[in-house]
Amino acid sequence: MSEKPHLNHSVTLPEGPVSGSGPTVARQASVRRNKSLNRKTSNGSLYPVPTNDSLKGLRRDSLPLPSAGAELAGATDLVLPPDVAFGKDLERGDSDGFDEGAEDAHDVMEKEEKDPYLIDKFEDGDPRNPKNWNSAYRWMLTTIAGLLVLNSTFSSSSPSGISQDMMAYFTFSREVATLAISLFVAGYCLGPFIWGPLSETPLGRKGSLLLALIPYTLFTIGCALSKNTASILVFRFLTGCFGASPLVVCGALISDLFEAQQRGIALSIFSLAPFAGPSLGPIVSGFISASGTDWRILYWVLFAFAGFCTLLAAFVLPETYAPALLSRVAKQKRKETGDDRWKAPLDLRKRDFKSEVNNTIFKPFLLLVMEPMLLSLTLYMSLIYAILYMLFEIFPFVYGPGGHGFNEGAETVQLAGLTYLPLFIGGFIACLINIFYFNPQYSKALEKHAPKLPPPEIRLWPGAIGGIAFAGAFFWFGWTSYPGISYWSPIIATTFVGIGILFVFLSLFNYIIDTYLWSAGSSLAATTIVRSAFGAGFPLFASQMVERLNPRWTSTLLGCLAFLFCLAPFGLIKYGPKLRSMSRYAPS
Repeated sequence: MSEKPHLNHSVTLPEGPVSGSGPTVARQASVRRNKSLNRKTSNGSLYPVPTNDSLKGLRRDSLPLPSAGAELAGATDLVLPPDVAFGKDLERGDSDGFDEGAEDAHDVMEKEEKDPYLIDKFEDGDPRNPKNWNSAYRWMLTTIAGLLVLNSTFSSSSPSGISQDMMAYFTFSREVATLAISLFVAGYCLGPFIWGPLSETPLGRKGSLLLALIPYTLFTIGCALSKNTASILVFRFLTGCFGASPLVVCGALISDLFEAQQRGIALSIFSLAPFAGPSLGPIVSGFISASGTDWRILYWVLFAFAGFCTLLAAFVLPETYAPALLSRVAKQKRKETGDDRWKAPLDLRKRDFKSEVNNTIFKPFLLLVMEPMLLSLTLYMSLIYAILYMLFEIFPFVYGPGGHGFNEGAETVQLAGLTYLPLFIGGFIACLINIFYFNPQYSKALEKHAPKLPPPEIRLWPGAIGGIAFAGAFFWFGWTSYPGISYWSPIIATTFVGIGILFVFLSLFNYIIDTYLWSAGSSLAATTIVRSAFGAGFPLFASQMVERLNPRWTSTLLGCLAFLFCLAPFGLIKYGPKLRSMSRYAPS
């Protein structure tokens, strides 16, 4: 005879760092949430404006932010709906068939109301809930997540310091040497398509990370052993494809660990990793090149770093995706009772191949075409990301032979790589300002607008300030790059470039999530794909641009482009509410 369901039951979870009482069935909250998220509103919007009260009905303890683009995407105080966390968007009935075949959230809620065997959430204080784990343990996991992202971004830019050695060995041009970076970043374009959806299946965060990190580590060995141009370029592209996994998954992993108030601080710190890697990579490779050792040593260093991170993911990092954990609990319950009726929401999801392809591949590009707000911000972030990687081609002209001569003589050769360090220092300064000033300001805005949420345009002010700093820093950098002017001037200017980059990215990602609350997954995927494409393509012509225009006019051109696009946040501060009211994807 099967066991009758009851509300308080204890289950031993096979895997996890802690143990305790099990989850409970939560039908009442599901019904309340269904009522708060109406299918249509009188003004034609698909959903009403979310409020603090309505968001309290969401399963905050079990459902994270979307994974696509999550390297910075999770830096928000909002709690996204479960369908976004599951990799879906909620514009039901108005999505041009993009969710056809996928189970609707309303259907799942109905099942929760009728089915007492559904284990859909953790009870308050349950130690199995990742958000209830020991604070020190969660910060340790945050550090590991940041290290995984640092590993990938560090590898992306590292070849810039050994490009001359690779050119001498393979006898290829500077443009081909640049492909060692560009093809790696091009691999990031595939990340939102593969690793994000995988992390929201029973495979979970840990499984999707391991599935990528193991081949990523092996392909790094391929780079170290390459004997010809084709092999080094192919292996660099493959390492980029698999190295994209931490960028997509780790931001969502952190959102699994922290409630909204703590999440802002955690993700502000975590956001340093995507920019620290590109800054630190050339420093290490520059010292390797300066020491006169074989260029392959760099790839063996990258292999050791990748192997260490893979071991951390395999033996230290636990699963944090709450739906996957609840699925394991339901499986254990079925095993203990012999009753196959015990299920978790993840077990009930119905998907077909067509709906998965439509939601994962076509929906992000549809949003770009349909949403001028998203398109303008995506182009702006993509330009900044491209300029960041162009700096790896510009710096040798400013600080190398013909410039400040850091690569001429044993006493100065090791200084060349250190010129990338101000980017990281600037990002660190911006991180501190965000934690101690902008985050408290947003908390005050939450209190002021309660029970409603503040308008998303409040998020844009750091990006508006950072955009001006970024554009101005390029004029400063370019016109003080003369060899006769102290090299400290362009170095300090680079610090402000780093400040501007972090401010812009944190601000605009938060704005996109707040604006496209129900479509955040697809919106962030779109920005990640376009941004990576820009980062891969622009460096390919950077050296020719500097050779023809010189560093002064190259920096002026980039500064003018940055200044033109930095008007976008100001425009949205003024016209954003009107544009949101006209949008079919943004709650209004």
